[in-house]
Amino acid sequence: MPRGPRVPVELTRGPFDLEEARRHGLTKYHLRAASWRSLGNGFYAVREIADWPLVRLAAAVQRLPSAAVFSGRTAAWLHGLDVEPCNPIEATVPFACSLRRLAGISIERSTQIEMSIAKGLPVTPRVRTVADLGRHLPLVEAVVAIDMALHSRLVTAEQLRRWVETHVGYRGISRLRQAMDLAEPSVQSPMETRVRLLLILAGLPRPQVQVPLHDDRGRFIGRPDLYYPTQCLALEYDGSGHRETMTADHRRQNRLINTGYRLLRFTAADVLSTPDSIVLLVRQALVAHDLPAARGLDDSRLDRRNLLQATRPFEERIRIALPGH
Repeated sequence: MPRGPRVPVELTRGPFDLEEARRHGLTKYHLRAASWRSLGNGFYAVREIADWPLVRLAAAVQRLPSAAVFSGRTAAWLHGLDVEPCNPIEATVPFACSLRRLAGISIERSTQIEMSIAKGLPVTPRVRTVADLGRHLPLVEAVVAIDMALHSRLVTAEQLRRWVETHVGYRGISRLRQAMDLAEPSVQSPMETRVRLLLILAGLPRPQVQVPLHDDRGRFIGRPDLYYPTQCLALEYDGSGHRETMTADHRRQNRLINTGYRLLRFTAADVLSTPDSIVLLVRQALVAHDLPAARGLDDSRLDRRNLLQATRPFEERIRIALPGH
């Protein structure tokens, strides 16, 4: 029986370079075998761990100058946010640094390098990391990142406000301010943030978030993701875990509807593939809560309603007669 490839246990714990491989009896020829993966610029890792973010980042930090720090989404992941850290790896170096480019690493330059340590690697501090995401990402993704950071208590809104006040001349500050105004720390998932922003940026009123709802006896019946109190309209995003919680979700939905609340549910396919349909459904639900249901969503009177004008509270709704009745 042929012998398997030689894999020194010392080289299975993280990235290594060719010099270290040679110390353990391996040559560049050996490293072409299926047991190993190249991480770029002369660094390797055993195949089983080569795609682990921490392994890739541990190799990247050895390729960067000592004054460099991981930044952007890479730093956010190291601080604990659920973002993609290595596509590409993001790092910041001083303006005076001669480094121009590295394969697989996006290089930013800054006059002020702020350094912290997360998971044993050099990163921008928490507040700087979140501020950078708010300055550089597209608006929706910036708000998603800030919502995550606020919800997980990685930073506070006050810390971000103070950072903005002391970095007025920085590129992207106006974008950061806009994202902070739209942020909502009670949001519990990135897709809930996307649904919320989809409505707000389409000109609909800003919904409340994670509001506890009760029946007429004061008993708790549910906490929808988004809620319009004047119209008693609840919105729910059904994420990947909905299948596991389907029974409880349906019971909560029945209690809400039986108590007199209205409920719309959306999925990732709705948000990503047909976002306009979400806006249309919510718009029609907001203006139609005191219209009779006979004509449904095709009632032409919907187009004459002022969406931003407060409509009658749920308990004070009146019946509008259909023509001819």
